[in-house]
Amino acid sequence: MNVIGTRTLLKKEVRRFLRVPGQTVLQPLISTTLYFVVFGFTLGGRQGDVNGIPYVTYIVPGLVFLGVANNAFLNSSSSFFITKIQGTIVDLLVAPLGPTELLLGFVLGAMVRGLLVGLLTWVAALVFTGPHLVHVASTVLFLALSAWVFAVLGLVAGIWAEKFEQINFFPTFLMLPLTFLGGVFYSVHALPEPFRTISLVNPVVHMVEGLRAGMLGLDEGAPLGLALLGTLALAATAVAHRMLATGYRMKS
Repeated sequence: MNVIGTRTLLKKEVRRFLRVPGQTVLQPLISTTLYFVVFGFTLGGRQGDVNGIPYVTYIVPGLVFLGVANNAFLNSSSSFFITKIQGTIVDLLVAPLGPTELLLGFVLGAMVRGLLVGLLTWVAALVFTGPHLVHVASTVLFLALSAWVFAVLGLVAGIWAEKFEQINFFPTFLMLPLTFLGGVFYSVHALPEPFRTISLVNPVVHMVEGLRAGMLGLDEGAPLGLALLGTLALAATAVAHRMLATGYRMKS
């Protein structure tokens, strides 16, 4: 394990997105906060309480998850894809870095960005709702696993993609519908059948509900969400490591 090389790559990844904080941190923070203001205060008066929680508070965990997942995915996918387009992937291939070091460097860097946006989103929500953090350990675990899963999936997308439209396929046609239909702005348990059962097939539903259980204390399926995140983390990590180890779409 090349600890120095991994730490160097991690620092490089963090510095890369911190060079343009307006685009990588401030922009997604403003977008997520606008969701909070528009949905929370425009629809909040009509929705009333959800499971005894004010609607404007109920959507906070979902928006935090949205910020973490989107930014972790975008950071690792765009960073690795750009190294292939610019040809700097050669520098990584000749460096004393194995697939494990490469995976950790890109994924941990993406996690820092995702968790930073998620934390700032939660801080912004405090202004409107006040502090709500019932189970700290459970919340931190869910956020860390969510950031890891989507960072690894972003790395897989960055390795697989050969064109810009391919890198945009996942966030546009998979992540966007899954997150907006994943109970971020509503409780799937309030949906009539068969839509409730159909929604439960969406893995994002269980991730959001698990985070909601940690932050708000609602028992909406935290064990299932944790098991799902753990399974996805192992599967995605194995795929990404295999792609890096074999040089998939990295070597000419």
